[in-house]
Amino acid sequence: MLNVPPPAFPAPRSQQRAAGGGRSKVPLKPGRSLMDWIRLTKSGKDLAGLKGRLIEVTEDELAKHNKKEDCWICIRGLVYNVTPYMEYHPGGEDELMQAAGTDGTDLFDQVHRWVNYESMLKECLVGRMALKPVAVPKGMLPEKKLLGVSAKDLTPSYDWFQTDGLITVVIYTKQKDMNAELVIVDCQDKRLRGEIIVNEHSYVLEVDLDHEVEDFFINIAEKIGKVEIILKKKDNVHWKMLGQPLESHNTFIKRKNRGLFYRKCKLVSKTEVTHDTKLFCFMLPKSTCFQVPAGQHVYLKQIIAGTEVVKPYTPLLPFLPLNFKEPSCHDSANIYLMIKIYSCGLFTQALDHLQIGDCISISNPEGNFKKSQVQALEDLFFLAAGTGFTPMVKLLNFALTEVSSLRTAKLIFFNKTEDDILWRNQLEQLALKDERFEVQFVLSEAAKDWMGKQGRISSSLLSGFVKRSRKDSKVLICICGPTPFTEQGVQYLKDLGYSQEEMHAFTA
Repeated sequence: MLNVPPPAFPAPRSQQRAAGGGRSKVPLKPGRSLMDWIRLTKSGKDLAGLKGRLIEVTEDELAKHNKKEDCWICIRGLVYNVTPYMEYHPGGEDELMQAAGTDGTDLFDQVHRWVNYESMLKECLVGRMALKPVAVPKGMLPEKKLLGVSAKDLTPSYDWFQTDGLITVVIYTKQKDMNAELVIVDCQDKRLRGEIIVNEHSYVLEVDLDHEVEDFFINIAEKIGKVEIILKKKDNVHWKMLGQPLESHNTFIKRKNRGLFYRKCKLVSKTEVTHDTKLFCFMLPKSTCFQVPAGQHVYLKQIIAGTEVVKPYTPLLPFLPLNFKEPSCHDSANIYLMIKIYSCGLFTQALDHLQIGDCISISNPEGNFKKSQVQALEDLFFLAAGTGFTPMVKLLNFALTEVSSLRTAKLIFFNKTEDDILWRNQLEQLALKDERFEVQFVLSEAAKDWMGKQGRISSSLLSGFVKRSRKDSKVLICICGPTPFTEQGVQYLKDLGYSQEEMHAFTA
């Protein structure tokens, strides 16, 4: 149902996407933008402070450089002098200082693994960490265990066979309930790469094929976990081998330790949604097959002024379905992204200048949200600020179509003005169409004639909106917006008695 109650609920000191104007945790000083940093790296200044030398860094030496005016950080074995980058870091100096003088790899992966630090900090490179010898007594190397089972027993394997016209690559995932959202295949220019997602791990098959292929398709035996990648030979010749293995071939590692894989996608449409937000449609190449699960995101990569810049965005549906059916299958070849264009945003301005037919690099899906979090759910709440609404779209559609236990689905949508509300008409139509769905709009800079709620996120506002449909009902509360909005929302929900397991914050 559509609920437009009387105004009120100001929230002192709270922040939201519309008010914050971006995702940065701290405001940067004038002259400290990404473009300013790129200019500085190309100025010829000695940012590493070693006059062009590269050195081997011991743990003791690294630990000495732990101050703002002298800060070294190690990421994946490479040491960088980030002192000159301090004032340019969107997350602020304090965030960088958490890793000062130490190995910051884990912290980096938690916050923004997708950032190409090698490109961004290449002029700050000090050198490599010195290897530290470790003596391991004989007999002290037990077999690795994963969930109580030998890691070897859980590792997928593959085989292949051929007919006159086809090559069939069979991957035995050793995982039940395998589905298309867990399979990613790219096959272009004789290079075949197949990735299988197995919980927090991924298995990759990657080879330079023995001969060229014309096309491919995928069969998935869901119940037994078998994936077939069927390649159509370009020439009906006998292959002596599948191909030459590439670096990542036949590896099974944690997803967070695997580098992002990109392919070029063509812009096929660009539609205005509001005065500053557009819906971009990118077409996956015919050589790629993957689906983006609800609640997961992709990374877009552009080369700007000679520097590789990467940003995360959450794909959504091209519209809100009112008949509760999945989009037609041909849409699986397209990725729709709703993106706010910032007047001073280097990345979004470059996106906005793309012409139809231009290409951009898009990564595999990423994210830790799982559909199982929604199964058997009774009450689903969304707290969104601005384009923080985008992760909610596919999830809302999935919940209304697939979760039979669902009693209520509510969205509270924070914006500056009425003109900033994304897909307002569609949301209102959906609320009228399905009595389980309710939407409330909250404006921080409302016009005098606005009849809805006003203010920003607050405990009092949430207490009146986030309510169980019955005592002890199974609840999930999803929240997405700029960092202050998300952090405040999570704290307010905790204060209202909701557990960590009943909340999911989209933080990419």
